Amino acid sequence: MSTKPSSNTNHPNTANDDVTNFIKAECRAATLYPSLCIQCLSTYNSTTTPLSSHKQLAQAALSVSLSRARSAATFISKAARIRGLKPIEYRAVKDCVENMASTVDQLSRAVKELGGWSGTHHQVDFNWHESNVESWVGAALTFQNTCLDGFSSPVIGESVEVAVRVRVRVIDCAQVTSNALALVHRYAAKHKLASTTSSESTVNAP
Repeated sequence: MSTKPSSNTNHPNTANDDVTNFIKAECRAATLYPSLCIQCLSTYNSTTTPLSSHKQLAQAALSVSLSRARSAATFISKAARIRGLKPIEYRAVKDCVENMASTVDQLSRAVKELGGWSGTHHQVDFNWHESNVESWVGAALTFQNTCLDGFSSPVIGESVEVAVRVRVRVIDCAQVTSNALALVHRYAAKHKLASTTSSESTVNAP
């Protein structure tokens, strides 16, 4: 069971340790790539308001995923202009450019949706927002995997300049996106549990 960081502001170092432990616990409990999750969110946490809730973790993870996707998309677009690519390599790179552009679009939608998604909404509204975010992030993962599939040919695999470097970028992006989706699931589950507990308490109140 995870524990939210305390709100103690009298001891900054203790508060920072609490946040770090919160990030580690959630990444290890929810994601497939916990080390990468901890690295990304710890770095993000050091440059922003401390990540002290499940929603903030999900928002941060999505923001990191979008940033990585944009960086990968830029890199792959440049790779498409490399001279001397074999036709099969060029097609794979061009397809990947399109897939990564779609990835950026889907993640941008998810970031915007989650940013306006309040935990105070009625549960039906909450479920609708949750479905939107999860659908868009899931679609982003599909586009990333489709890009990787284009580089699965042994012929392309011999090209270090294109295949290896593009794959490294996209795999990293896909892993970060997978972690983000897991933390969105985690936030939604925690919210639903809290809502259910609150409803039961209201019903059972004297």
